Amino acid sequence: MSKLTKNQKAAIEKVEKGKAYRLSDAAALLKEITFTKFDASVDIDVRLGVDPRKSNQMVRGVVTLPHGTGKTVRVLVLCTPDKEAEAKEAGADYYGLDEYVEKIKAGWTDVDVIITTPNVMGKVGALGRILGPRGLMPNPKTGTVTMEIGKAVKEVKAGKIDFRVDKFGIVHSSIGKVSFTPEQITDNAIEFVQALIKLKPATAKGTYVKSIYLSSTMSPGLQIDPKTTDPKNK
Repeated sequence: MSKLTKNQKAAIEKVEKGKAYRLSDAAALLKEITFTKFDASVDIDVRLGVDPRKSNQMVRGVVTLPHGTGKTVRVLVLCTPDKEAEAKEAGADYYGLDEYVEKIKAGWTDVDVIITTPNVMGKVGALGRILGPRGLMPNPKTGTVTMEIGKAVKEVKAGKIDFRVDKFGIVHSSIGKVSFTPEQITDNAIEFVQALIKLKPATAKGTYVKSIYLSSTMSPGLQIDPKTTDPKNK
C-alpha cells in the first residue's frame, strides 16, 4: 500500500468522518482539499433506491448544467451534406458522414459526443459495437439523434450531459471543475440531483436518493445531506 503524501494527509484531516455536509459547505471544502497541479474535475455520485436489472427502474436522462462542465467537448456530427453548414455554424468540431464512418470502423473515436440525424441511423447503427462500449452511440432519448443539429450541438457545448444508473444503482457524473466557485459547483450539483428526482421510476419503493458524495480528482469523498440539494434549502 502506498504512503499518503503530505497533501493527502492534510486533506483527510479537514474532512469530518461520518459527517453529512451541507452541499454549499462541501463545495467550498472541496476546493481546500484538492491539491492537484491541474484543474481537477468535480464529480458527483448518487446512490439510488432502484433495481437497474428491472427495465422499469432504469434511470437515464440528460441535464444542462447552468455553469457548464468546464470541459472542452469535442463533437462529431454524422449527417448528410445539407446539414453540414448547420453543424459547422453551431460549433461542431467534425462533421460529415461516410469518411467518418470509415474512420470509426478503423478505430477512431477521438470525440466526446456524436450527434446524428434519423435518416442516417442505418449507417450509424452499424457502428454500435464500437461506439456502444464507449458511451458514444447516438440515442433519441439523449437528444443526440435529431433533425435539429444546430440546437443539439449548442446544448452539448453549453454543458448538456447525459447520465444513466449503473448496475450497482449509482449515477456518476462530472459536474464542473475545481476552479469553479463554490456557488457554481453548488448550482450544478442541485441541477443534477433535481434531474434525477424528476426521473424517479413509479415502481421504485422506499428511499429514492440513498446517498450523495462529492469529490474531485484524487480528493476524499464528501458525503452530502440530500435535503440540501433542494433549491429551497441550499
